[in-house]
Amino acid sequence: MSEFKDLLKAAKFVTFLTGAGVSTPSGIPDYRSKNGLYKREKYDFPPEYMLSHENLLKNPEIFHDFTVHNMYFPDALPNIIHKKMAEISNDKGAIVTQNVDKLHTKAGAKNVVEFHGNLYDDIHCLTCGKQFDYKYYMKDYIHHEDNGIIRPGTTVLYGENINPKNVEKAVEYVKKADLLVVVGTSFKVYPFAGLLNYASSDAKLVVINKEDIDIDSSGLAISDDAVNVFSQL
Repeated sequence: MSEFKDLLKAAKFVTFLTGAGVSTPSGIPDYRSKNGLYKREKYDFPPEYMLSHENLLKNPEIFHDFTVHNMYFPDALPNIIHKKMAEISNDKGAIVTQNVDKLHTKAGAKNVVEFHGNLYDDIHCLTCGKQFDYKYYMKDYIHHEDNGIIRPGTTVLYGENINPKNVEKAVEYVKKADLLVVVGTSFKVYPFAGLLNYASSDAKLVVINKEDIDIDSSGLAISDDAVNVFSQL
């Protein structure tokens, strides 16, 4: 902990790379843990298919049911991790997140790249483009004026490309950092997991995760609950 504090203090620009483990303390389930979203067996298809562009178009009712009951947590509040990251990044850094829950933004963070988009912005009809708010979407997936399918926000589904602007900005923040802090992610999803390839050779790396992850072992690894870690900052 003391080494991490020293690194944060000395850093000129800190980039946080975050995943689902940052939001689990706020009551949002992760994906790949033993109790995560991808371990549930209620549906006939694997979650990767349930959250795919193909499923959205072929089985919009099933897609909607899965998304509303497994992905939306509008009452969730930022936890100490989000709050401390917002404080640090607003002072001298940025956050690049895989999460689609907007909790980093709710915590007040200003320099945030939502790499996979989010569930709450730009909810629209695929036929005419009309905008809806998430409260409407949680009740219905059909735009009854033209019978179009409504899709959930800017979220990147399986089978879709990442927004190039998000990739560009994320790479910029990684290149700029002299301290990279990876928190709450298995680092198995690409291209997000490939962002570290753009890090400066002089940048320091800190990994905070309950379980070991397969990335450069030369950095500082803290095997602990991120809530415990960020509560001490």
